[in-house]
Amino acid sequence: MKKPNIFNRYIVYFALLFACLETRASITPEQTAAKDKGIELYNQFKAISALPYLELAAKAGDSEAQYYLGEAIRKNKRYIDTTAKEAYEDSAKQGNIYSMIRLGQMEGDLCVSMNNCPKSQKPPKEWLASAKSLAAMEAAQGNAESMYLMYEITGDKKWLEQSAENGFALSQYLLATDYREGGGFFLLPSSRADAVERWMKASAEGGYPRGMSALAAALLEKKDPEGARNWIERAAATGYVEAIFNYGYYLSGKNTDFGFPVDFVKSHALLSLFLELDGGGGAKEDAEYVISKIKEKMNKVQLDEADRFAANWKKTHPALSFFPFKLSR
Repeated sequence: MKKPNIFNRYIVYFALLFACLETRASITPEQTAAKDKGIELYNQFKAISALPYLELAAKAGDSEAQYYLGEAIRKNKRYIDTTAKEAYEDSAKQGNIYSMIRLGQMEGDLCVSMNNCPKSQKPPKEWLASAKSLAAMEAAQGNAESMYLMYEITGDKKWLEQSAENGFALSQYLLATDYREGGGFFLLPSSRADAVERWMKASAEGGYPRGMSALAAALLEKKDPEGARNWIERAAATGYVEAIFNYGYYLSGKNTDFGFPVDFVKSHALLSLFLELDGGGGAKEDAEYVISKIKEKMNKVQLDEADRFAANWKKTHPALSFFPFKLSR
């Protein structure tokens, strides 16, 4: 049998790439800052507030801003309208696989039930085929994120495993979660537990906040509170809402299994960060309740110190984020 010509395969790859790419826009520092702010607000479940920032960068031609603009509009309206569709298409034409996938999923969008789906430049099946072709080509070059996207497109877990093995932290987290929930085949329960911990640790060490929090929980189950505390603190330092809430809650004297010393000042400071989260998720309300209980045990000097700690934290740490999956699951 004649072996496939690698040179020809590269020609196909670049032909496909250039067919879907339009000239990439060069955006100004101000437009970049707007994009970053828009994504920050989106990740705090403030999709409406994110719109003007994302629109500014999207109009300048930034494909990532265009994708997030489409997502923000879709989240607000709960379906893909004409404006969201156009944002996805502008992004997809620049080779953004996430946007191609979203356009390829329009047949399952709420707009179908509402009978008001905007007409797309290509049928959903064609967009999905383009996404699959480009992701497959990039995966063949060793791109771990594209391997993950192949998993999202095909549902084949072999792609998730390959992505994890190639170091994509999100895939490592998803694979560990799948194993924890009964996926995969293991002869012994201990082998399953070892695999869960191994991949969750890989994800955490790769900097993924959800992996850090999950590893902390796994270490506590193994009676390693010191290790658990370390990963809770590291996850909180990323701005991950769940981790910061847990950290602040434990410092208030709750859930002593982790062995955190009671520190009302630090607890109040961390939980007060949540007062700006008015976009959804219930985190603000939960924090307000715990803060009301902590305040009863603090004096004015401690409250002032907590305010200073919170202000310094905001200056020295990333913004709060729920770290939602880029492709909503």
